[in-house]
Amino acid sequence: MDINRVLNELLVSLFKDINEIEEKAIQTEEFQGITTNDVHVMEAIGTGAAKNMSTVAKALGVTMGTLTISVNSLVKKGYVQRTRSDEDRRVVLVSLTERGRHAHEHHRIFHERMITEIVQGLSPQEKEVLSKTLHKLIGFFKKKV
Repeated sequence: MDINRVLNELLVSLFKDINEIEEKAIQTEEFQGITTNDVHVMEAIGTGAAKNMSTVAKALGVTMGTLTISVNSLVKKGYVQRTRSDEDRRVVLVSLTERGRHAHEHHRIFHERMITEIVQGLSPQEKEVLSKTLHKLIGFFKKKV
């Protein structure tokens, strides 16, 4: 067995499957038309105080133009609202609507269930190995970006 080939196949399959499963999990009767990208933008906006667009764009690693397109879509869908800063009217702030907060919570619960399923039945040592391995994987991707 060639471990490099096996790991490659597993990683490719894992990334594809996670995207598909996440997309299906967020597409409920209540949240029809919402995409994984939409949910990740809402996650970057967060449930706290309104954030300026540049802060959200930086957190997502996208351009302001790309974020503007996503936010326009989320405003139309009723998940995000825009306001102008009281201190500087040129600054656009974004925050989640009540519907957006509900979708954000729905997505958070999906992730919570996913993690619970993954670690269920693992020993403390296996959890540690999994954590270290995933940290290495993240480190590799961050170096490549």
